[in-house]
This record gives sequence, C-alpha cells and structure tokens, in this order.
Amino acid sequence: MPSDTPEQPPHPDEDLDVLAADDAAEEIANDDNDMAMDSGDEDDEELVLVNDAIAYFDEPQDSLFSIAQHPLHPSLVAVGGSAGAQDDAPGAGWVLDTSAAQSRPVLPASFASDPSSAADRPPPTTLASLYALEGHSDSINSLCWTLPAGEILVSGGLDGRVKAWKADAKPSAGLTMTPLGETQEVEEVNWVAPCPSADNPNTIALGANDGSVWVYTIDPSDAANPLQIVQSYFLHTGACTAGTWTPDGQLLATVSEDGTLYIWDVWGAAAAKGIVDSNGQTAVSMSPEDQRFEVEGGLYSVAIDPKATFVAVGGAGGAIKIVSLPRLGGAAAQPRAGKTSGADATTGGQILASLHSQSDGVETLAVTLAQTTPPTVLLAAGSVDGSICVYDATRRFAVRRHIVGAHEEHSVVKVEFVKNSWTLTSCGMDGVVRRWDLRGSAVGAGAQAAGGTAGASDGGLIKEWKGHRGDGEGGGVLGFVQGETGERVVTAGDDGVSLVFEA
Repeated sequence: MPSDTPEQPPHPDEDLDVLAADDAAEEIANDDNDMAMDSGDEDDEELVLVNDAIAYFDEPQDSLFSIAQHPLHPSLVAVGGSAGAQDDAPGAGWVLDTSAAQSRPVLPASFASDPSSAADRPPPTTLASLYALEGHSDSINSLCWTLPAGEILVSGGLDGRVKAWKADAKPSAGLTMTPLGETQEVEEVNWVAPCPSADNPNTIALGANDGSVWVYTIDPSDAANPLQIVQSYFLHTGACTAGTWTPDGQLLATVSEDGTLYIWDVWGAAAAKGIVDSNGQTAVSMSPEDQRFEVEGGLYSVAIDPKATFVAVGGAGGAIKIVSLPRLGGAAAQPRAGKTSGADATTGGQILASLHSQSDGVETLAVTLAQTTPPTVLLAAGSVDGSICVYDATRRFAVRRHIVGAHEEHSVVKVEFVKNSWTLTSCGMDGVVRRWDLRGSAVGAGAQAAGGTAGASDGGLIKEWKGHRGDGEGGGVLGFVQGETGERVVTAGDDGVSLVFEA
C-alpha cells in the first residue's frame, strides 16, 4: 500500500463514458449473453473429496466469518469468527503467517495419465496461530488492518464491541500484538472499513445493525482514549449493510436495508467545494422517495470505481443502481439544496444507470480499471442466484459477461478483481473459489451456437480451488483475500477452516 495517497484529480470528460442524465430512466436488462456453467452428467454421480490447498488452519471450532490481510506484509492474515457452536459461545480470532505454506511443484506431464503420481506431492502445511484475538462475547464478523501501514488490527463483533490491537511486524523479530482498548456504542457491528487517506492514518469506519455509521481514529500513543470518535451519523433507518471509502479517503459511501445511499463528507472536503446537502453531513443523499432509485427489499452492497466517478449499489431482486460522485478536484460549486436528483456532473447524485440482469439479491460488487488503451472500467456483481454479471462501464454499463451458475445454485459471497487486471476471483456457498479471465468477446463460439448459453470455458473460468465443505453440507467460503498480485488466495470457511491456495 503506498505511504501517501495523491489528491483526487479532476475528472476530464473523456475519463469515463457513462450515461447522460437524460438517458438514466432506461433500465438495462440482458438475456442474450447469459452463460451457464456446465452441470455435467448427473448419472452415476460419485462423491469425490478434493483439497487443492497448500496449507490450512483448523484451530477454530466454528464458522469463520471474516478475514483481513496486512497491507504491507500480505503473508499476515487475520481471521475471525466464533469460539464454538453454542449460542452463547464468545467470539474468537487469530493472526496467521501464511508464508509458512510450502509451495507445490508443478506436476509433470505424466500426471495426466497417472493420477497416482499426485501422492508424490507434499501434503498441505499446517499453520499455527501467531496471536489469538480475545475479548468478544459474541462472534467476530468484521476485521481490518488500518492504512496506510497496517499499524493496527481492528475487530468488530456481534456483541457491538470494536477492539484494537497494535501490530508491530518486523522481519527479524516477528510479530508483536499489543491490546490497545475497545469501545461499544451499538448492539451489533456489521462491517468495518479502513480509511485510505494518508492525511488521516489509522482511521476506520463501521456500520451497525441500528443503521448508525461511526468513524474512529485510533491513536496508539493515547493510552487513556485510543479509539477516538471522529464522526457519527444516524440518517439510515434500517441496518447499515455495507460501506466503502473513495480511493482518496475523503468520502464514505454507505447503504442500508431501508434502501438509502449516503455519501458522507467525513473530512469536510465537499463542504469546502460548496457540495453538501442541507443536512450538512452528506455530499449525496439517495432514497426510495426517488422512484428511479427505489429498490424494494433494500441495499446490501456498494463499490466505488478507482477514479471515484461513480458509486454502484446492489440490492434485493438483482437490482443495481449507478450514481455519480461529486468532483472534489475541480473549482468550488454553487451551494445546492438537499435534493440531489437534479444534480449536475460536478456535484454528483445523478442516477447514471439502473441494471437488472440477475434474479436475486446482489450482495457483492467489485470494480477494476483494466489496463487497456483506453482503460476499461469493469463492474462485477455476485448474486444470491449463483451468477456473476460483469458490466462495461466504459460502454454505458453494457453487459460484458453473465455467467449463470458461476457457483451453481449457491450464493456468490464475494467477487474481487486482481488489482488493475481482467482477472476476477469469486467464492460461494458451494465451498469453491474460482478465478475468471474476462478478456475477449462476451460470448464465445460455443455460446453463440447454443443461443447465448455457454459452459465454464466460454465464461472465462481459468482456475478453481476446492477444499471447503459446501453444497449445503454446512460449509461454504465466507470470504477471501488475495493481495495485489493474486498469487495466493487465503479463505475463511463456514466449516471453521482457513485454506491457502496457490495460483
């Protein structure tokens, strides 16, 4: 992670070809490029246990709900969940060093004709805990390392507690973890997210089940009050389900079960430009009162593109809304009223697109700036219906690829691009991690011949890793991290196991 983050640049008109405001009323649906994963021959089905992991951590006694990777030392990974299957079991977490995982040699060509040669491969490495995260009375369901240097590890729990540990990682001395303190302002913490602003290091945001949003700065030198409240917001009327920062850390986007989206002006950068709502807190406010933005059933995912030109929110029924963000790098704008539906390109708040290609809730979103000339901005959406849909933001959010059954009939839990690439990694409740190459045409020759339906090869599947329980057997992958390069993928499993896979 770079040590300093440049100021958000101005947004030249040619940066991103998005929908004009007068085109925003059209809802985009797509059925022509849908691609189905091959279901295979179900006759004579045989249960085959597969473990592709090069290492595993199986100390947890129950589900692992969260995982976080150190920004400077990617081999350091924290996982969190429950200490046991009992209803009153406390939360538990661990810090691991995945560098101990032994790489496997590439299999020789003879393996194709002699699978028994797999016995010569080294067994998976057993990972040990470097440090145990204790003190939560209920499950740890969110973790993050602070930015820019990963100086502090923060946990959020279903007990409402936020706990912080100072992490001192030195190559010669190993890892030293020191408890800093805790705070509890809510009943349940739903998520935590580190602020990437270099001007405001060691800052995190969290969203709670009561709809509140909190921003804390953590000061390890203040023993009496290490977790200091920067802002607290109370505009959501339903549970705050997801949140993310703009790349420069100036704005915070959050969504809720009540169907609202708020872009919080945490540090006053928008107010300094005259871009602030009448409430004095938000740069953009969107609610179901604007029927074009309404998503019946609420919003559950949010992502911001690397240039901070738009925010995507996903919700129930497969709905996705694309909203423009204010341009903080330009000249000051005229102060505006609280209503944002008529906002101009500078102040943000325009509904750029309404997308609806999937049949069930969109609970994970990811955006990449793929390196092409000119650059291509892709938005990936994972759905409860098991599909992944990829939109091309540089072509008016046209559907580039719709992989029906990407994780069969099981929910897609997370999608994430390898940084600045066409490579997408996904995990699901089927217990499988998959990797996709999104280059090339949206539908291959086989799909065209089949009238738009394709197998995994036409969907761009290039790798899959198995080892977790799934298929409704009390398992599934609830999260993963892959660093900036994607060379190793580390998972958090509903089966209480963390696995390390090698690309």
